[in-house]
Amino acid sequence: MQSVLVTREIFPETLQRLAQHFQVTPNEGDVQHPPGALAGQLAGHEGVLVAGGERIDAALLDANPQLKAVCNMAVGYNNIDVPACTARGVLVTNTPDVLTETTADFGFALMMATARRIAEGEHYLRDGRWTRWSYNLLTGSDVHGATLGILGMGRIGQGIARRGALGFGMNVIYHNRSRLPAEQEAPINARYVSKEELLREADHLVLVLPYSAASHHAIGAAELALMKPTATLTNIARGGIVDDEALAEALKRGTLAAAGLDVFEGEPNVHPALLTVPNVVLTPHIASATVRTRRAMADLAADNLIAALTGQRAPTPVNPEVIR
Repeated sequence: MQSVLVTREIFPETLQRLAQHFQVTPNEGDVQHPPGALAGQLAGHEGVLVAGGERIDAALLDANPQLKAVCNMAVGYNNIDVPACTARGVLVTNTPDVLTETTADFGFALMMATARRIAEGEHYLRDGRWTRWSYNLLTGSDVHGATLGILGMGRIGQGIARRGALGFGMNVIYHNRSRLPAEQEAPINARYVSKEELLREADHLVLVLPYSAASHHAIGAAELALMKPTATLTNIARGGIVDDEALAEALKRGTLAAAGLDVFEGEPNVHPALLTVPNVVLTPHIASATVRTRRAMADLAADNLIAALTGQRAPTPVNPEVIR
């Protein structure tokens, strides 16, 4: 019987499904293995369900030539060296679609919390500083009727655009590697613009682009300087897309009104400067964190792993060219 490794704790029902097909090595204690340790953990396993963003690189693959499938429980896969997997005939899969609407919900909620200073307001109240009404107490910026800028107009970006345009009457502008077909732009009245125009015009900028070497620090000091001082920035994409140090400086200096961040460079570590500014809402990478959605992600990752190792076609391959 083939063996599979599950790198982090997941739903017991998912483990039971996998156990019907394979010998399963779970991580019931949810231990985070130090860098480099995963290669040893993978010894003797033909498949791995990556549930915590662990790095799968060429060195790990070379140490485990028996590996046939790497199934990521996430839509993003920047933790996996896909070309290295492809060169070795290892199938990579991810979990798109099942988290689109939940993540779009969260992104819009984080943007609203940022615009309306909800976290600041809660801290103000809990600290006992609220003693009377004031006309300018924690005044934020409107969401309805404002200009919503989206950098990265994939499934989740389009979900956020729908919420803004149809629910809040927002003017939607976006920049993407390629323009959407007119029939996708029209229902949400979305307008394609250059990246520079997006930064200059957006009242609320939401980042939903995939991480790659090309998108590293796509938002840095120069880009932040183009934005309105009244604007907000929300990142639900990946850490590293934003230069967190430059962002903290812009927030401190008031050249950007506020930010909402669910992802960070080097997470779970957070740049210390971000912890010292009040005008940022910080959440621990939980955009897809509803029970139903996480169950769907685990189920799809398991579907991929079962299919990949039993001669079936995996539902959502990243590198389908390795399938024979």
